[in-house]
Amino acid sequence: MESEKKEINHVLFKPFMNTEYLREEDLYLYQSPIPKYKFNIIGMGVIGQEHMRVTFLEGHGTVHGIYDQCRHSLQCAQKVFHSLRPGQPLKVYGNLSEACNDPEADALFICTPNYSHMEVVKEAVKSGKPIFLEKPMVTKLEEAVELRQLANNYPAVFQVGLQYRYKAIYTEARRAVLEQRSLGQVRNISIVENRLPFLDKVEQWNKFSKYSGGTLVEKCCHYFDLFNLFAQSKPKTVYAVGGQDVNFTQFERDGQKSDILDNAFVTVVYENGIKCSFHLNMFSPMFYEEITICGDKGRIRAYENEDFLPEERKNTHFEMHCADHRPSVISSPCYPAVIQQSGHMGGTYFEHKIFIDNLDGKTTDAATVEDGFWSVVVGIAAEQSVKTGQVVEIDKLLAGYM
Repeated sequence: MESEKKEINHVLFKPFMNTEYLREEDLYLYQSPIPKYKFNIIGMGVIGQEHMRVTFLEGHGTVHGIYDQCRHSLQCAQKVFHSLRPGQPLKVYGNLSEACNDPEADALFICTPNYSHMEVVKEAVKSGKPIFLEKPMVTKLEEAVELRQLANNYPAVFQVGLQYRYKAIYTEARRAVLEQRSLGQVRNISIVENRLPFLDKVEQWNKFSKYSGGTLVEKCCHYFDLFNLFAQSKPKTVYAVGGQDVNFTQFERDGQKSDILDNAFVTVVYENGIKCSFHLNMFSPMFYEEITICGDKGRIRAYENEDFLPEERKNTHFEMHCADHRPSVISSPCYPAVIQQSGHMGGTYFEHKIFIDNLDGKTTDAATVEDGFWSVVVGIAAEQSVKTGQVVEIDKLLAGYM
């Protein structure tokens, strides 16, 4: 019996292999995979277009249709689609209900602005289709509780887009900490993000806390998800200080002043005693992200770096210092360049692969609505702590909703 053909993602190898002289029927190893699933993408801003590109890069799904209330975003998305798949048909829906309930679509990607997620989800769940919901899953505590309950009874896959957990540095850290237990018992976790200000969005919704949920929900739910993941426990208390000291201090739109934080320090203490600290700076002339995890048997430090300096350096670094129980490690975790360049240092690509596995009925480590819930809870608690100057106890925060 012929062994099963080893699957090769032709997109990854196309830059290195000349296959242009071959007809489609002559391709075998580099044959394009036949997509198994048709996706509808709702919300065609920067992240919606990223999901479109990654869908075609990953290859086991295709984009069946798109929807957005903004005509300009729709037109841009159509150009992207036809540049990637010239001649292939694309449905452009006239309303949300049509986009969610088209029987030809196998799954839905919700990539609309944060404040609209709950409204879109309520329509999407009527379809019973698998759902991929971008982060943060919602912006308000009452919505987080409602969505959590809804997802508990939902009959199909419901995945949340917390893609940072699939970046190479965090994948390596998860393997060392959670699978191999190389650090022994984790005691402390620290994360730093230094970056540029929030980018422009349609109608600049991300400059206002009432639309975004606030910086510590909108941006930092990724890092609070990592805290939750590595701590393997529920958050107990949150204390934060922060301010809007540099970015958008004079920015107004439709008579509203921007009110989002551009720097913060957040401390999270978990029920199992693990203590975590997070430092955010959003007026840095570079992109730098670092995690340090300290256990009773070792330490991990890993980072990503993008800057504008002429000296060449690696974008990623990972080091694990152990004592006498196992080898220490210094490395540069990475994915193929075409994957890393496709979005979020490859995290979006791998969450797509996991979504496909979920649709296939496989067991995965996908970010669930439960994961999304706790990442938002910590972010909301941190925003509240900044406003009040008080430590927020998570049990008390949730008492009126659970």
